[in-house]
Amino acid sequence: MWVTINIVKKFVSVVISIFIFTLLGFSISNIALAQDDNIQPEPIQEDRLEATVTKILEEKEIIPEYGQDKQLYQKLELSITKGSIEGETITIESGTIPSVNLQKYKAGDQLIVVASKDFEGNDAFYIDDYIRRGALLWLFLIFVILAIAIGKWWGFASILGMGYSFLVIFQFILPRLLSGSDPVTTAILGSTLIIPVTFYLSHGLNKKTTVAIVGTVISLIITGILASIFVNAAKLTGFASEEAGFLQVVRQGTINIQGLLLAGIIIGTLGILDDVTVSQSSIVNQLRITDKNLSLKDLYSKAMSVGRDHISSMVNTLVLVYTGAALPLLLLFYDNPLSFSDVINYEIIATEIVIILVGSIGLMAAVPITTLIAAMTIEKR
Repeated sequence: MWVTINIVKKFVSVVISIFIFTLLGFSISNIALAQDDNIQPEPIQEDRLEATVTKILEEKEIIPEYGQDKQLYQKLELSITKGSIEGETITIESGTIPSVNLQKYKAGDQLIVVASKDFEGNDAFYIDDYIRRGALLWLFLIFVILAIAIGKWWGFASILGMGYSFLVIFQFILPRLLSGSDPVTTAILGSTLIIPVTFYLSHGLNKKTTVAIVGTVISLIITGILASIFVNAAKLTGFASEEAGFLQVVRQGTINIQGLLLAGIIIGTLGILDDVTVSQSSIVNQLRITDKNLSLKDLYSKAMSVGRDHISSMVNTLVLVYTGAALPLLLLFYDNPLSFSDVINYEIIATEIVIILVGSIGLMAAVPITTLIAAMTIEKR
């Protein structure tokens, strides 16, 4: 009974802290954005519709205009389910132009359709993508059910923390970046809003979590400094991806793309540091509970022996995660006449290397830093 009351009290305290951090952070953001409103370009307007394929009117193989190989051609009847012409039925042809990613549609498929005008002013429609919300919703529900079923109170609290992180990203970080604010400063401010609330929600309002927060902040600062040094040293511009170039055109040069790369490294590393710092702080705490006579040196050395295993597994995990994300890119360079030294010199490859190595260094630094802070804190107590 008393344990339950204790958990509820801690939970309420953390929820209150969320509102305080949120109000403070968003107030700062609104003041800054109010000064930058005059530089925001108008967003691109598109008439996007949602539709369902009701019938396949025609299906065959053709050689499209300007193409050399045969490909699938479909004439589809679609019913508009959402948008400016909801309830109407339209006809769309798919496969009339050469494509390397041509989809085969079937009755019942839910699609995004973009409406525009042709050169003569007539209505023109083309299929933009599938509607994927249904699959994503089911996957999210499975995630939530498992988190609550296995983690109980703390599983539910961690979901709240995740929601709060998204709130900060979409209501604080992204609006500031789009307004032309410095990406690195924005990432750091956003991280200071995310770290305490998500950590306390996920791991409880206690000294162990506080130590993990301090260790995370210090490690994040080290990561940011290293990222800044080596992004500049490697002459990385941030334009290695098509999205960066497109963003620069759309936002009329108001966004610092190189700074955006740095901000991405900082925020990405933050997600990894949580696991490492909390684990090390918890290990030191458990060692002291097990043996109250352990000295500062013993606490540190015993916790570090576990931390070294943690470093090995996490660094390997980090490398595999980034490799998996960049697999199509790596395949492009695998069967290539260029030498290894030439391949890694490409900015798109060099960028991934810097991200992996800087993130790994921040991860490794977090282990001894957090372990030492935890040992000193417990020793003083």
